[in-house]
Amino acid sequence: MDAVWLSPFYPSPQADAGYDVADYRDVDPLFGTLADADKLIAEARSRGLRVIVDLVPNHTSSAHRWFQAALAAAPGSAQRSRYIFRDGLGPAGDQPPNDWQSVFGGPAWTRTVDPDGRPGQWYLHLFDTGQPDLNWDNPEVHEEFLGVLRFWLDRGVDGFRVDVAHGLVKQADLADWQEPQEILSGNEIDKPRPPMWDQDGVHEIYRQWRRVLDSYPGERVLVAEAWVEPAERLARYVRPDEMHQAFNFEYLLAAWTAPAQYAVITRSLEATDSVGAPTTWVLSNHDVVRHASRLGLAVGGGRPNGIGIGDPQPDAVLGLRRARAATLLMLALPGSAYLYQGEELGLPEHTTMPDEARQDPTWARSGHTQRGRDGCRVPIPWEADAPSYGFGPTDASWLPQPPSWAEYALDRQRDVPGSTYELYRTALRLRRAHGLGRGTLEWLSSGDEVLTFRNGELTVLTNFGDAPAPIPAGAEVLASSAPLDDDGAVPTDVTVWLRG
Repeated sequence: MDAVWLSPFYPSPQADAGYDVADYRDVDPLFGTLADADKLIAEARSRGLRVIVDLVPNHTSSAHRWFQAALAAAPGSAQRSRYIFRDGLGPAGDQPPNDWQSVFGGPAWTRTVDPDGRPGQWYLHLFDTGQPDLNWDNPEVHEEFLGVLRFWLDRGVDGFRVDVAHGLVKQADLADWQEPQEILSGNEIDKPRPPMWDQDGVHEIYRQWRRVLDSYPGERVLVAEAWVEPAERLARYVRPDEMHQAFNFEYLLAAWTAPAQYAVITRSLEATDSVGAPTTWVLSNHDVVRHASRLGLAVGGGRPNGIGIGDPQPDAVLGLRRARAATLLMLALPGSAYLYQGEELGLPEHTTMPDEARQDPTWARSGHTQRGRDGCRVPIPWEADAPSYGFGPTDASWLPQPPSWAEYALDRQRDVPGSTYELYRTALRLRRAHGLGRGTLEWLSSGDEVLTFRNGELTVLTNFGDAPAPIPAGAEVLASSAPLDDDGAVPTDVTVWLRG
């Protein structure tokens, strides 16, 4: 591993798992102190690991001192100009300023109450009510975040993963948008760009940030969480004077078929090559159903926003088989690979979590129609027979762990041939030894059932079809996501790395 990315650890009311930040220059007592953060950075560096911290610039917490000052101030004040406040529509101003919806469900506007108790203006929150959107037309907001960047760079962090990087700038007229606001989805290619996402003004912000990072010694990195399509539009975020990388969500969402995988890999590489940036690859993260479960659902059946009791359940065996094949395919691609904690254990989604245990604001704001992201955020199992699987001294954890997870625990997989954990270790070792991340992809076959490509001296074959696929005569198998057939052929839903 080269680096670790930490999700937000800042002081927060935890309305959205820490993505509602009350103070960008401190650590929440839940997690420790600034001194602990300094120690973590130093210890990581001593082990050759870089530390990337999460930065949340689209919105603050409603508990942030700026927002509290805005609530206490009058309409049109300097305090309110840091956020997006508007008068309501209708004779009494009791209708939201536009029809925008929160990506968590429900209206994206909440009306305030003035100090005298009368209804006041409305404020925009594209996410939870506890996450008011900042006004990036205000120079003071720019200066504040330049200071936040320098604060953490001075403490030794190696870079930032930028949350909702495509959302900071809104269309100036805040025009109505009749289309549904899906959570975490890129703009559909055949439709106009939504007025709240991927506005051109975001790019000057990141040019300014890049200049700050470049002023520090060593290599620092900016990584965009930008749900933007098509790939050519996403590539704008990683032009030479902007960010270094952007998460490739089109790849994450691609169907498990040979044509879909070929198309997204080709598009991704062509788009980033056009701006001289590396492509990124990711299969799971803290916002989507884990791919060991997602790939156990019917191909082409859509991507659920969480899975719970009463929902169609994934095929766990098929999901893990495909997840291992997808991982071996991904780790052979040139570019940077991001792994989500627990996927190296083959962890599935917690798909039977009691609804009363759910914390994702999506669950409540969607009227209990979308279960949200809690199922992928459960603490991972370290020890099969320990309380909370080794997470802590008791069985208490912030989200309940399913009883079935004992079999996935690290101590049940370490040094066990064929385990998912050992497959990841082997693949990562070979990836580095053969320089695959800095390599070049050459397609050898791209049919409806089998994909084959070469990266350096390795040939990679993934079989999506029903019939076993033969491997070239004399080829040496370096890694395989599952055992080969008795005659050495590659079974369905299996990826192999070959040499020779």
